[in-house]
Amino acid sequence: MSGPSFFNRRPAWMQGAGAVTTRWLESTLEMARWENMRKAGRRWGWWGAGVGALMGIVIYAPACWLAQAIVVLTDQRLLLAESQGTIWRGDAVAVLTGGAGSRDARTLPGRVNWTLRMQGLSLRLTLQHDCCMPTPVVIAIKPGWQRVEGRLLLQPEPDAVAQTSGEIGRWPAAWLGGLGTPWNTLQLSGALRLSSSDLAFEWVQGRLRVQGQAAVFLDDVASRVTTLDRLGSYRMDVSTDPQGQVQLRLSTHDGALQLSGEGGAGASGLRFRGEARASEAERGALDNLLNIIGRREGDRSVISIG
Repeated sequence: MSGPSFFNRRPAWMQGAGAVTTRWLESTLEMARWENMRKAGRRWGWWGAGVGALMGIVIYAPACWLAQAIVVLTDQRLLLAESQGTIWRGDAVAVLTGGAGSRDARTLPGRVNWTLRMQGLSLRLTLQHDCCMPTPVVIAIKPGWQRVEGRLLLQPEPDAVAQTSGEIGRWPAAWLGGLGTPWNTLQLSGALRLSSSDLAFEWVQGRLRVQGQAAVFLDDVASRVTTLDRLGSYRMDVSTDPQGQVQLRLSTHDGALQLSGEGGAGASGLRFRGEARASEAERGALDNLLNIIGRREGDRSVISIG
């Protein structure tokens, strides 16, 4: 008969009364290890659920969040009403208003479509509106440490190289009536066009710096407060100085109403000084309009903002 194997034999320190204590200690340590593993698993479970919920919020964030951001950035003058989709892909109705408490509002026909996507460490926002922005407009946003850089581009074709210059859009001049006084009184007709050239911005520690140029055109403008069929065509040039501050210059291309002026925009707000005059032949027809545009001084009307 063969005896018990050496490896199956208990050591002396595990035999007798001491063995009970040792086995109890081993069982206690095993339970402690299992409890620690269970707690760790629970913590990882909560972390996983939190990360999953955060990713779900980011991916499926509703379009109304973007609409609210636009309201804040424009001081309630541009609204994205009836927004649908997500912040990454959606559409809404563009509404121009006079700001908080204003009862004036003008809506553009159709819906503005947007797409927001990541491109490396940057964001790329693409806007298009069949009514007024047929060519997709791209705003490339690059966040940084205490700064945000942006650049305005035009994307005629999906796979084409983005352009830094060109016409951004064309809107009905009547849309300006949503801004309130004096636009709602003038009741303008005609077309509003916006073009840009190498337009970029930089937001550094709460200060905005702008680079490049832009131009705002008012083509074939008319008003219901006059008997004239046409007031004229006008241009507002937007440029920047070496400090990145915006400079404005208003001029008249042609027409019975002559407009001119200069100004700027910065951290302190918008400032503009200009004047309006009527051509010799149309002074009688434009007299009431000159009273509305600004402060009357003889044959001219002084325009002062800021």
